[in-house]
Amino acid sequence: MGVIKKTELSVSTNLRNEFVDITDRVTDVVEKSGIREGYVLLYVPHTTAAVTINENYDPSVKKDILDKLSELIPHGAGYAHLEGNADSHIKSSIIGVTEFIPVRDGRIQLGRWQGIFFSEFDGPRSRRLLVEVIE
Repeated sequence: MGVIKKTELSVSTNLRNEFVDITDRVTDVVEKSGIREGYVLLYVPHTTAAVTINENYDPSVKKDILDKLSELIPHGAGYAHLEGNADSHIKSSIIGVTEFIPVRDGRIQLGRWQGIFFSEFDGPRSRRLLVEVIE
């Protein structure tokens, strides 16, 4: 394995369930790393948050995903977990806490309409996202 550039991003959320577009921030980390060919690994070290890649052109996509998750996994639906955030843990497990994206010519390789979203399910909070650019 070659060079690894590590950084941590702080993400502030404002709502209980929210997608925060972090595409530009991750792009900036990759560009500043100086790594031309490799991968960027994103990792959310929280049990009630996640990271995902999806369409970032039409904001209704984020709303639709969050609405459907809330419909399928409602808050306060009589879960055994006593902290009142079992739905947040389930949503985080479904979306996932990692993304692994190719880097070519110093740029992350997202599709035309794709963006990277920090996924909050137990906010508002101040969160962390670990970013590793790997050559």
